This record gives sequence, structure tokens and C-alpha cells, in this order.
Amino acid sequence: MCASYGLGGSLPLDLEPLSEPGSAALVDAWLAERSGSAKITGKNARNLNPVITADASGERHVQLAWWWLWLDASGPVKFSAFNSRDDRLLRSWKRPFQHRAILPATWYVEKQGRFRLPGDEAFGIAALTSTITLEDGSELISYSMVTRDAVGEAAEVWPRMPLVLPREMHAEWLDPERPGDASLVSEVQHASDEISRELTAR
Repeated sequence: MCASYGLGGSLPLDLEPLSEPGSAALVDAWLAERSGSAKITGKNARNLNPVITADASGERHVQLAWWWLWLDASGPVKFSAFNSRDDRLLRSWKRPFQHRAILPATWYVEKQGRFRLPGDEAFGIAALTSTITLEDGSELISYSMVTRDAVGEAAEVWPRMPLVLPREMHAEWLDPERPGDASLVSEVQHASDEISRELTAR
């Protein structure tokens, strides 16, 4: 049950499009305000976190989003919706599964361990999103982190871990024309295995 992840190290990060000027400025401001740590958003908190999304043309954007899924403007759903299991995406999460994002990270925390890739390389965690319109007319993106069965060193401390996507799967995951179906679930589960085993606690 990952409840904290974040970004560290030197910027610009080489995860597309974090190093682009507008995105870098947004992430820099977030780093200064949040010390690079993404926390689950409480009911009344506004500690929004950066997510990577793609528009209808496939162009990627970095935006700030609420870590706990909303389904309508009434607020975060009452059930636990900050993490979503990969093996339940077609049942409990079918609607949000059609709207996906990537969470940029260089580490995540499980128990007392901070898991990283070798060289503190940036990586992307799969997420589901829901965008709602607030009473003032503004839009709010909310998200749920996708998790998978833990493998490698992570399996020694907890049975689940974030579903980390290799970079060659980022475009598929973000593709707005790619339906969230059994084929996509299978692809990301298999693609995630190797990079997940490279994550170690330091």
C-alpha cells in the first residue's frame, strides 16, 4: 500500500515532458512547496501532485492533480481510492481505466524502505484519472495509483507495489484512443515486471 512517493535529485528530469520549460517551472514550484514528496490528499487539503497526461492529439502535459479519486464534484469517493489494483481494473475501476496518467517519481516508500532505480533514474507509475468540474467552473484532475503484486526486493516488505511502466509503454498507457481493456492490463503487467525487479530500498 504505497502512500508516499516523490521526486528528488537534480533537475531537469529526463522523463518526457518534465524538462520542457513550462513543465519544469511547475515541477520546480511543487518541489519547493512540497519538498518533492507526494502525499495522499486529505478531504480538505490541496496538496496537489504533478501527473503526466496526454490530450486528444497525444501531446503530453504536466498538470497538478488530487491523489484520491473523485467521480463527481461532491468530493473524493468514500471508499479507499488512492490505490487501485491492476487485477481489478476491469471490475472496480473500469470507468477511470479509460482515462490514464503517469506519475513521475524517483522513489516510493513502503514500510521504512525508500525504493529507487539504479542511479536514481526517474520512472513513471501508472495511474487512473477522473476530471470533474467544480462549482466555480474550474476543472480538477484526481487520480488513483495503480498497484501490482510485489516482486524482487519489494516483495520482502509488502505484497503490493506501484505498477511502474518502462518508458516504451508510456505512449501506450497515455494513448487516449487505446481502450482500457484486458489486452492493456496484460501488456502493462508483463512490461512492468523487469523494471519492478530493479527497484531496491536504500
